[in-house]
Amino acid sequence: MEVSRFCSTARLFIVAGKGGVGKTTVTAALARTAAMAGLTSLIVEVEGKSGIGSVFGRREPLSYEDVLLHGGGGPRGEGAVRGRTLTPDDALLEYLEDHGMRRVSKRLASSGALDVVSTAVPGIKDILVLGKVKSLERNGGGSRGAAPDVIVLDAPAAGHAITFLTSAQGLLDAARVGPIRAQAQDVVELLSDPDRCQVILVTLPEETPVNEVVETAFALEDRVGIKLGPVVVNGVYPVIEGLDADPMAVAEERGVRISGDQAQALREAAAFRLSRQALQEEQLGRLASGLPLPQFRLPYLFTPEIGPHELDVLANALTGEIEALPA
Repeated sequence: MEVSRFCSTARLFIVAGKGGVGKTTVTAALARTAAMAGLTSLIVEVEGKSGIGSVFGRREPLSYEDVLLHGGGGPRGEGAVRGRTLTPDDALLEYLEDHGMRRVSKRLASSGALDVVSTAVPGIKDILVLGKVKSLERNGGGSRGAAPDVIVLDAPAAGHAITFLTSAQGLLDAARVGPIRAQAQDVVELLSDPDRCQVILVTLPEETPVNEVVETAFALEDRVGIKLGPVVVNGVYPVIEGLDADPMAVAEERGVRISGDQAQALREAAAFRLSRQALQEEQLGRLASGLPLPQFRLPYLFTPEIGPHELDVLANALTGEIEALPA
């Protein structure tokens, strides 16, 4: 499948997963993949601590106003990547100002009234953020330039992600009339429309993350009715052939001299890698059995930090996984 076609299957991709599985990195990689295919994309973070900017080489954190993360253009005609962060406070203030209540918004900002409201109405903060996401999806991505082709939302970690995405249905059931119900209705319609929204779940090829991603998938399908895209399995060790060969014999064949201690160290390293590969294959099989969705496998990067170079490596890998899907 062409990347541009895959990215056109929905307007909004919500990337979700357990903390520590590389959800934010996958968010950036998906946006970068779309850009490499000539599409413009907008990354939206909702917790303000994701570090999306640093992945693109930006030192400053994202702000409520969208900023340019990747300029696009060049000989390959790449699309631009922009980014912004959404907070309930900013979303509420913008809503009030757009409805002619600037003075009220300033008082709310200074009084901390939103915290009082959120305590009295559980889920209201999530609705404020998702309502803004709905507005971006419907009306365009930001204040600068044309609307993006793709919006990629870096959702909260798995536990909060379920609450985050089910809050609209809860408020819809609780509120019979008024602007809250209207906002909740719009959000539910967005999340349940497969042509507008898909969730991309991220996991690692390990037992606990696999268990949690399967549970999260069924919870989202049952309680939200949201369409699930392929599951991204992050941090997969590339398979190395020939690890069962004897180091001494291989060294002799290649005219290299190694000591007994060096040979033993190589045997131990090979045994560890073989066991790791076997463990990963077992967990990937469990994932396929428990969650019958396509898998996008991204390689483990042996680096302490992810920057623009590493991001391109992941985006290229993701491009290959997408192109391997049936047309």
